[in-house]
Amino acid sequence: MAENINISAVQIDIPEEANVIVGQSHFIKTVEDIYEAMATAAPCIEFGVAFCEASGDCLIRHDGNNAEMEKCAIENAQKMNAGHTFIIVMRKGYPINVLGRIKDVQEVCRIFAATANPLQVLVAESAQGRGVIGVIDGFPTKGVEDEKGAEWRVSLLRDIIGYKR
Repeated sequence: MAENINISAVQIDIPEEANVIVGQSHFIKTVEDIYEAMATAAPCIEFGVAFCEASGDCLIRHDGNNAEMEKCAIENAQKMNAGHTFIIVMRKGYPINVLGRIKDVQEVCRIFAATANPLQVLVAESAQGRGVIGVIDGFPTKGVEDEKGAEWRVSLLRDIIGYKR
């Protein structure tokens, strides 16, 4: 028998100069392991992580090394309220600095987004519960990169970020 499913877009709050990582995991140990991955990947990063437990007490488990980032992660997790999802809110670093380590956490099943762009998490709700089905990250494209755009991109990567000097 088919069941009705409601889909909603949950706007994620991202503090100024911060990034978020939204993913799915499968075990209560997620918070501790993500904390360790973040702290050892880039010790200068300020972060908070919140994990929506999907069985047992069904609590939002959380930790972090910065109270503001942890509070923001908890508030976003409360809005998503989707089983076995996690959110990391981070500052003083970028997702590229930690994504490899986060993906290596044994409990992590997938990463939905890693961004500083405006972000909406698409949540489906059934009689059983809620789950993330995708994200809307940023805005639609406005065209195709031309030569000037390519020069700007290469300059940003080489001269400003220091990639491939």
